[in-house]
Order: sequence, then C-alpha cells, then structure tokens
Amino acid sequence: MVGGEPVVLALTRAQVDHVVRAAASTDGIARLLSDRSVLRRVFEAVSGGLLEDPRLSRSLLNGLWVLAGLGGEALSVTEAATRAGMSASTTHRYLSTLLVAGLVEQDPKSRLYRSALAAVAGDSA
Repeated sequence: MVGGEPVVLALTRAQVDHVVRAAASTDGIARLLSDRSVLRRVFEAVSGGLLEDPRLSRSLLNGLWVLAGLGGEALSVTEAATRAGMSASTTHRYLSTLLVAGLVEQDPKSRLYRSALAAVAGDSA
C-alpha cells in the first residue's frame, strides 16, 4: 500500500454482477486473453509448479487453466474436467464463473462450453 489508508468498498451482489458484466462486455480482458501466448503462459505456469507459489492466486490460475483447456472446442463439464485434471464439480464452478464473466459460452441445447475468446480471436484475425 502506498500513500495512506486502504479503501474498502462494500458492494451488493447486484452491483458486483453489474461490474462483472460491464467488464465482460468490453474488449479489454477478452482481447488480452485471446492472445494465444497469454494462454500458453497459463499452461506453463500451472504445469511448471506455480500453483504452489504462495504469492500467486491458486484459484485464479486454476480458473485460467480450465479456460485455456477449452481451446477452440466445445466441451462438456466432464471433458473439461478431464483436461484440467480436476473433479467435475470443481470444474463446473470455474465454468459457471467464467460464464457469468462472459469468458465462456454454453450452448443451451447441448450444454457444451466453449471459450468466448475464440470468437474474439477470430474477429481480430
């Protein structure tokens, strides 16, 4: 912390939802993560043992690991869990969070998950 007292914000669930959706509707994070080198670095970080580094957010790395594992394919929760090496219930929580953040899409009929970033990468190509 630099320059004084910390600032604490108290937000309702609705306010948090609004902020997350607003952030997801901009290109910023999607454009960043559509860069394949960023996802490659996530793979390298997780496979290189950085999950054990106490300075890093294990949960964030795990969520990005699930996102990176989708690639450009549409996968079921079970398939995504197998790729990530996680339980289906844990993977489902990550996918649900990524869905709310606008980083993955779910087909309403097949219920398969697909990275929303693949569309952004396709648009920028």
